[in-house]
Amino acid sequence: MEKTGGTLMNTYGRLPVHFARGEGVWLYDEAGKRYLDGISGVGVNALGHAHPAVTEALCQQAKTLIHTSNLYGVRLQEKLADKLCQLTGMNRVFFANSGAEANEAAIKLARLYGDQRGVQKPDIIVMERAFHGRTMATLSASGNRKIQAGFEPLVSGFIRAPYGDLDALRTIAENNSNVVAVLMEPVQGEGGLYPATDDYLRGLRELCDAREWLLMLDEVQTGNARTGRYFYYQHADILPDVVTTAKGLGNGVPIGACLAQGRAAEVFKPGNHGSTFGGSPLACAAALAVVTTIEQQDLAANAAARGEQLMGQLRQQLADVAGVKAVRGRGLMVGIELDRPCAALVGQGLAKGVLINVTAERVVRLLPPLIASEAEIAQLADAVVSLVRDFCATT
Repeated sequence: MEKTGGTLMNTYGRLPVHFARGEGVWLYDEAGKRYLDGISGVGVNALGHAHPAVTEALCQQAKTLIHTSNLYGVRLQEKLADKLCQLTGMNRVFFANSGAEANEAAIKLARLYGDQRGVQKPDIIVMERAFHGRTMATLSASGNRKIQAGFEPLVSGFIRAPYGDLDALRTIAENNSNVVAVLMEPVQGEGGLYPATDDYLRGLRELCDAREWLLMLDEVQTGNARTGRYFYYQHADILPDVVTTAKGLGNGVPIGACLAQGRAAEVFKPGNHGSTFGGSPLACAAALAVVTTIEQQDLAANAAARGEQLMGQLRQQLADVAGVKAVRGRGLMVGIELDRPCAALVGQGLAKGVLINVTAERVVRLLPPLIASEAEIAQLADAVVSLVRDFCATT
């Protein structure tokens, strides 16, 4: 078994494989073995690997201009912002380099919003099981003790609430006048693939309106057509004040975005926030290619259809497996919850040529590329069913 890492810092438990190239939903290692990619670089490769539109955009942009900084206008950044606002109903966009940075921007925006309203120590309500990133503010906002341990003192100003419980939020509202925003994931990815109901999102919108709180949605993983709409909140026919995204936006090129509308759109002024690399011509060229392809090929509809296919096949073929507790998700964001820890499935899948992920110790997470065909999704489902059946029968 080959070794990985070498002189790299020991921050990842890397699997014993090095990929040499990719094409569509497939990856190939240095020995030429083929792997069906059911995780898309943790939701990043929305268009799969080596997509021609992204490749062409990167090559052409690299020939002309890669970086100038935000001291100057960046035409592609403006075009991308216009496109995202057109698709989502938002008014303003700040570009960063990752989901964590986009969430940092949202947290800062909420605090500044509170300050402008005269709240000296503003609080943000966040959720149990949440994951918002690994910077100090975003790990403090996360509901995951494992990523927080050893990094105390954490950033203050976060109040944790149970996910999906509007009554708990109303109780907080009655007892805390410093709350200025709610930050939550419409689907808890790292937390175990728990989708919010449309009614819950509508209730959140109503509560935030009544209390003059900002409703801030972390759509780093759910955005860019992953769940069958461009953003998850569109399923519920609401509009948040702030929404963040990254991952699938650049198809592998680092880019994140914090979008705002209404009262939140004008909170930031020059000097309040910034990024040296955020929204570079190169990253925006890639993202424009992604967004345009998603729209032109109606990949949101494909994600919805292929997600129903995937969940339906999994539920049918795993119905008689005692160790399977639930299959849940939305679009091509699917989780299979087992009744036991199942991290070993990742290595077992790798050995059999299928890439999966396990989150929250007991949930198999599937995030296949949005371009996946009906036949490829059927193949992925068959492979995962075989893995889960064998695992439950032997552990």
